Amino acid sequence: MTRVLCVDFGSTFTKAALVDADDGTLVATGSTPTTLGSDVLDGYRLLREGLGREPVDEVLACSSAGGGLRLAVVGYERAVTAEAGHRVGLSAGARVVHVAAGELTPAAVGALREARPDVVLLVGGTDGGNGEVLLHNARRLGIARVPVPVVLAGNSAASDEAAYELLSRGRHVVVTANVLPRIGVLDPGPARAGIRDVFLRHVLGGKGLSRGPQLRRMVRAATPDVVLAGVEVLADGAAGTPGAGDVLVVDVGGATTDVYSVVSPEGEDAVLRKEVVAPLWRARTVEGDLGMRWNAPGVVAAARSEHLLEDDGAGCDHLAAYADHLAAHPGHLPDVPDDDARLARLAVTVAARRHGRPAGPASEPRPLRDVGLVVGSGGVLRHHDDRVRREVLRPLVSDHGGGWRVPERARLAVDERYVLFAAGLLRDDAAAAAARLARSALREVPR
Repeated sequence: MTRVLCVDFGSTFTKAALVDADDGTLVATGSTPTTLGSDVLDGYRLLREGLGREPVDEVLACSSAGGGLRLAVVGYERAVTAEAGHRVGLSAGARVVHVAAGELTPAAVGALREARPDVVLLVGGTDGGNGEVLLHNARRLGIARVPVPVVLAGNSAASDEAAYELLSRGRHVVVTANVLPRIGVLDPGPARAGIRDVFLRHVLGGKGLSRGPQLRRMVRAATPDVVLAGVEVLADGAAGTPGAGDVLVVDVGGATTDVYSVVSPEGEDAVLRKEVVAPLWRARTVEGDLGMRWNAPGVVAAARSEHLLEDDGAGCDHLAAYADHLAAHPGHLPDVPDDDARLARLAVTVAARRHGRPAGPASEPRPLRDVGLVVGSGGVLRHHDDRVRREVLRPLVSDHGGGWRVPERARLAVDERYVLFAAGLLRDDAAAAAARLARSALREVPR
């Protein structure tokens, strides 16, 4: 028996799942507040003590502590390469905090600085196409000495010269294949790998989360990147474990609400797409204004903008006051879950709409109508009963006014033990165990 301890260093809680990597059995779980005030490994050590004498053969970890990975995307034309970079960044587990298109000006560089990214993804041009904007932007970033690593994933004919513009001025650069090698073809893999490498080598240590090298040795990737891998193995399955098919997952957190989807397009979705940037059928979006604690007021504001609260009167005022209280007291745990459930329902509704809607006027909605399994995650779902779970998740199968393709016939389930991140950590080395873990830990919610 090989026991692997999977750890997620979150911004609020550090969670652990001890898994038998031979058969995917969940042996034990634990959680403790993330110790950002001292060293994040202090909380990890408390988790290890809580496991007592349980043997551990290997430790794998992911992290979103310290606010996760903040990414700025600099591209050629917003509708093409900047959009491609934006999608790649989201799929790589990054929170995209800034997007710039065209030749960078001093003002544009200033706006990029103000966004405080951890990494810049520099893209631009199809292979063999226009390279001047890519070179200009590389030169401008080098001269401005923006103090963060750059992942360069643009026109291959100009990438060597662009890298020189940055390296000669002391910038750290990771060069990968073009995210948009030709019109209509999006190749996110190499850029995702480059972002992951920069996160592990430069960003994680720069956040001051731990004084020694142990954390960097343990962490494999940013948490959202790992969760997307877990959603993929849930959808695809592995040897001996059938996949669930098309899946939609919504994770409601204290600071953000993340949405993941893995779909296999069929019919007109597969052959009639007209987007210049091809859609990602395995995708993640993060909504940084939708959180159950720190960003709770953002949920109320977004719900109002979506006309979900406009006729609510005093009830809306009460919810707004409650959201303000949560932002000021993020450790608050309610005696009665009603206000939390209502806030979570609104976060889920808005996040799903944003994930599923067309990317632009000429685009189609994401093909989610035939999704067969909808999974909810997050403390508000794990720690309450099926009544609350149904209330929170119902919009995902009934929100027909939201401008997206609602999977109205899908089954509802909850990641009750919070193991999709663990399945993602195990996928590369123990795919069969990861698939069994992902399927076995879901609790179905009666509709």
